[in-house]
Amino acid sequence: MMAGTSCTSNDSVKEAQKTNEAKADSATTATETGKLEEKKMDYDSEFLTKAASGGMLEVELGKQVATRAVTPQAKEFAQKMVTDHTKANAELKALAAKKNITLPATLGDDHTKVMKDVTEEKGVKMDQEYLKEMLKDHQEDVKEFTDASIKASDPDIKAFAAKTLPVLKSHLDMVTKMRPAVDARK
Repeated sequence: MMAGTSCTSNDSVKEAQKTNEAKADSATTATETGKLEEKKMDYDSEFLTKAASGGMLEVELGKQVATRAVTPQAKEFAQKMVTDHTKANAELKALAAKKNITLPATLGDDHTKVMKDVTEEKGVKMDQEYLKEMLKDHQEDVKEFTDASIKASDPDIKAFAAKTLPVLKSHLDMVTKMRPAVDARK
């Protein structure tokens, strides 16, 4: 999924996932049951680490766009992202701490690129790029959170995904409706 990054990358998401894999390795036995439990733990921790990086992106990028946006749609959406994802991020951090899952401290490489692509733009072009990226991001988020609400092995992680899903769907609906008006601007 994150092709193109090298093994020597400083991608904080990958580093957190490696830490979680090491924890899972030491916590499971070499039995088939242990290997199955490890796979389940890997899915859950991978979901949380990616969600953490994505949530950080929503907040950090939202703050940048909220202060620099020229369209009311981009400004409104950015402010909504800061508010909603700050709350979700706090819940995610508490859940990860409870489950002894290490989260990335900074944006992953793919989210860093999105941040750079949006913030390098100015004016309406920035607003358009922001809403384009947020549309794509929320389409992916809805799919990943839907999957986790079904596939996560830990009931608390499954519940977090299910609880967060309606908010993400409302963001997707919101950006889908706002984007045409912003894209029409020159």
